[in-house]
Amino acid sequence: MLPESSHIFGTSSRWRLSSWYFCYFALIGAFSPYFTLYLRSLDFTAAAIATLMSLMSAMRLVAPNLWGWLADKSGQTMAVLRASAVLSMIGFLGLFFAATFWPVFAAMAAMAFFWSAALPLVEALTLRHLDGQAELYGRVRMWGSIGFIAAVLGTGAWLDRAPIASLLWIILAMLLGIVACTWLITDLPSLPASRNFSLRGRLDRPEVVALLAAGFFMSAAHGPFYVFYSIHLVGHGYDKTAIGVLWSLGVVAEIAVFVAMPRILKSWSIRAILLTSFVAAILRFLMIGWLADIFVVLLVGQAMHGATFGAHHAASVSAINEWFAPGQQARVLALYGSVSFGAGGMLGNLLGGVSWDMFGPGVTFSWAAVLAAVGMALIWRGMRAGCPVR
Repeated sequence: MLPESSHIFGTSSRWRLSSWYFCYFALIGAFSPYFTLYLRSLDFTAAAIATLMSLMSAMRLVAPNLWGWLADKSGQTMAVLRASAVLSMIGFLGLFFAATFWPVFAAMAAMAFFWSAALPLVEALTLRHLDGQAELYGRVRMWGSIGFIAAVLGTGAWLDRAPIASLLWIILAMLLGIVACTWLITDLPSLPASRNFSLRGRLDRPEVVALLAAGFFMSAAHGPFYVFYSIHLVGHGYDKTAIGVLWSLGVVAEIAVFVAMPRILKSWSIRAILLTSFVAAILRFLMIGWLADIFVVLLVGQAMHGATFGAHHAASVSAINEWFAPGQQARVLALYGSVSFGAGGMLGNLLGGVSWDMFGPGVTFSWAAVLAAVGMALIWRGMRAGCPVR
């Protein structure tokens, strides 16, 4: 049973936000596992594929902060969100006419610039709807994970029977779904930032710096996974259906964590959750890099995605909700996305591309484990006992 006190679960806001998360992460479910295979079909090298995929992260360095600032200052969150959805779809249409590096680069850059606006804006809006009950965030966010699973399984099965180029039409359909959902979501009045403390003053706190820096290294550690995992599996003889099953298993674990997060937050400190997620990441990437021929090991590694992404992300969002006023959260979530998924993801993608060509999968995923270890050390030192978060 869901708590009676959470008004979001008693109104249409729940299914509207959940539908958006479903479509948004369904797009990722079609894009992340298979778009690298599409790029490989265009005869791009590993370094070129890593560069193109890093555009999704690179645009998160600047674009979310721009959109978050614009939404907070104007109070027109939904107008910004709807414009970004339409423009990202227009940018993606360029891929239907591109087959060489620079045209593909231009189309992906245009899509990524506008697409990267969406998630931090909706995350902040979701927290406002939750009205201080951020521990229930996972109950809404899990529908994104369900959308991812539906897309990754369906797309994998389709691509075992259809040309890889048909992937473009699948992704376009997901983008249309996102556009439609932005017109279903209802806004809440924007709340002003608290006058009791400045945003800059809060960002300078050691625990905030540690959270952002550790997020950078966690996303960097995931870079080779997101770019090369499907290529890695194809190289070990797995078909696209098996690849879809493995990606889906990771997201099933993620859903389980999101559902359990209210209970986990009552029993564990945010610091303990984050440390556990980094330990899991170290083990996971070593297993993927060196033991991919053993299917059971891959199953275990994918189950650990619940910790390395799900628990880490949900704990980070909970910390931001506690540390910052509602009127500041869109900007802080945008900053978190820029530092972690943007800068960290870009670094991980590019290093992965260079290492993959030079040293192969084992060394590449070992570097990912080292990056996760750095993030663990940052949380260990920066979020000490007495930190104002549970």
